[in-house]
Amino acid sequence: MRKLLSISLVAILSIGLLGGCSKSKEVKENSGQEKASTPFKGEYVVDADYVKSKIGDENTIIVDARGEDVAKKGTIKGAITTTWQYLATCEEGKPGDEMWGTILGKGELEKRLGELGLDKNKEIILFASSQEGWGEDGRIAWELIAAGYKNVKIADGGYDYLIKSGVEKGDLAKLDSVEVKIDKIDETHVINTKELEKNYKEYVVIDVRDDKEYDGATLYGEAKGGHLTGAKHIKFTDLFNEDTTLKSVDEIKAMFEKAGLKENDKIVTYCTGGIRSAYMQLVLEMVGYENSQNYDESFYRWCAVNELEK
Repeated sequence: MRKLLSISLVAILSIGLLGGCSKSKEVKENSGQEKASTPFKGEYVVDADYVKSKIGDENTIIVDARGEDVAKKGTIKGAITTTWQYLATCEEGKPGDEMWGTILGKGELEKRLGELGLDKNKEIILFASSQEGWGEDGRIAWELIAAGYKNVKIADGGYDYLIKSGVEKGDLAKLDSVEVKIDKIDETHVINTKELEKNYKEYVVIDVRDDKEYDGATLYGEAKGGHLTGAKHIKFTDLFNEDTTLKSVDEIKAMFEKAGLKENDKIVTYCTGGIRSAYMQLVLEMVGYENSQNYDESFYRWCAVNELEK
């Protein structure tokens, strides 16, 4: 039953994965010339060379966040795979229902992380499809950090970039189950609908979806279209260079400053289902906006119970 539900969820969100909810060496410009770009540096991000050095390391687990169907067609040597949906409340109800797509309860999350073999004492390196996906690696990283994992990384550039950079391909691996203990879910960077409704005026809200979504298109089963009142629009895809690596810290900070963000702001990020916005929250935190939270119920829930702006 769980497998059938997982397949249906992947079908629901597959359009989004296609549409868009390290070491960067070069960025192509319109002139056809190439310009050196400063690699992104941050606590949760590693480059392709680092990933190469960790293949086969018994103290490192590499996770393909694109899911089994995609990973079977090609993945990094020794990687295991999972989806953000497997670690969220997606198996009952539908998008827009209260708490759909949020972090699982402590007990069930312990069980599933243990079944995957995600030992809290090991380094976890996640990768997905960079800006071509919905930032699934960032969503899972955000959730693992909330669950108390201390050594979690995202591979800059995503799968295609890693392979082009010489990271070795191979078959999917499967780890033995382990015991995972979560003391509590750390909600420092998590916010829910009730809290956001109660203190909405205190927050600077950021919509990370694409232009069509922000302007009112309903592309993924949303109850209605638009955006949260007064939300600033900083697209998830604008975090990346053309080569799919993250832009430099200076470039990203300049983008945030241009949007009017201040480092002492109380910031809430949202997207369709709290996936792209989880990635954005981690980036905000890494470049100095530490008082940031991801709204994982996100637009699916907000648009079902609140008025919107268009």
